[in-house]
Amino acid sequence: MPSETPVASYKISVLTGIAIVVASMVGTGVFTSLGFQVLGIQSGFALLMLWAVGGVIALCGALCYGELAAAMPRSGGEYHYLSQIYHPVLGFLSGWVSATVGFAAPTALAAMALGKYTQSVWPSVSPTALSIGVVVALTLVHALSRRVGSRLQVVITSVKVLVLLAFIGAGLVVATPQSLVFLPHSSSDWHQVLSPAFAVSLIYVSYAYSGWNAAVYLTGEVRDPQRNLPRILLIGTAIVLCLYVSLNFVFLYSTPISQLAGQVEVGFVAATNLFGIGVGRLMGGVIAVLLVSTISSMIFAGPRIVQVMGEDLAPLRPLAKRSQQGIPVRAMLLQLALTLLFVVSATFEAVLVYAGFILSLFTFLTVLGLFVLRFKRPELLRPYRTWGYPITPLLFLGLNGWTLWFLAHDKPLETCYGLLTLAVGLVIYFLGQWAAHRFAQLGRT
Repeated sequence: MPSETPVASYKISVLTGIAIVVASMVGTGVFTSLGFQVLGIQSGFALLMLWAVGGVIALCGALCYGELAAAMPRSGGEYHYLSQIYHPVLGFLSGWVSATVGFAAPTALAAMALGKYTQSVWPSVSPTALSIGVVVALTLVHALSRRVGSRLQVVITSVKVLVLLAFIGAGLVVATPQSLVFLPHSSSDWHQVLSPAFAVSLIYVSYAYSGWNAAVYLTGEVRDPQRNLPRILLIGTAIVLCLYVSLNFVFLYSTPISQLAGQVEVGFVAATNLFGIGVGRLMGGVIAVLLVSTISSMIFAGPRIVQVMGEDLAPLRPLAKRSQQGIPVRAMLLQLALTLLFVVSATFEAVLVYAGFILSLFTFLTVLGLFVLRFKRPELLRPYRTWGYPITPLLFLGLNGWTLWFLAHDKPLETCYGLLTLAVGLVIYFLGQWAAHRFAQLGRT
């Protein structure tokens, strides 16, 4: 049952929606993951292909999600879609993953990266303390006003895009070209594209693109969602695809692979190599500020999933309660607690791989649901239909499935942690169902 708390009439515009998508995507992954990718891939062509293929996957996913969002316009994202398409238990597991991993873990990763970048500029700063302080402060802003939070999101995302464009342009002008070749010149380049290392690295890239579906969690708050949501998803994803390929080209064009290998702060390393230590430190500080946008977008979108779950499931009903401004403050506080737990208890790479695997699994099931929904409910009104169907969803499923298969083989520990998270969610679901059934019986007696 939906909350009866009065909800503010303010609706999210197309511009704000695009800002949320761009901010959710451009953040931790693109500023950190290249250092892990070059450990297994040495070809400039293959490394750029990683980001191009990841962008194609995200665009295909955005096209598919656009149809689902237009046909089922309610906040909640995968939780709502999978509950309607398959079964409520699968929807609950998706919501459980989104609540515990999908937003809390990326928020923690962005906060951890912000702390590391800031420490590279000011070594005396405690990265953990700074991470905690930024997450708490932004949660407070979004808990107080949706309008202020929306405007903050547009401003800081616009600044982020402008800074990245300036960095790309300046890097192309002043860089001393490295020896990497970015066009295929031997069979070895193609072998690296088809290698297990490429498939595993796609998880890092897919994580960097993972915010492409952020706007679907806010469907009920978007102005004219059936018309605007597909536009938000496609425009936001296309902008990020261009930014990512260009930015990684500059990183690789300007900086030796040996300096990037294993580094989290690849933006700081590349900026130092391009402009010297002084400007490098300045850029490190700028990137740290840009990560505020990513953290903000995750705090904005994530609690809406928990809120919708609370509307549908009696044991979680307290989390559905919203403030007078229509903000799910209790759900926001839950996400805050989980985010802080990740910040203080886990390593960066382990959280990244763990989150990447389990999030990719549910986007795979959601896009597969596009076929299921068309078969089960052909009469459903679809104001927007997926462009290129069925090739578009099949391409997404093929590339995503290939990545998941190799990741399960190459990173079994993180994969097991992901499956264990699902098992815990399954136990909670059935305990909740049992409790609801018992309460109903007691009420009848």
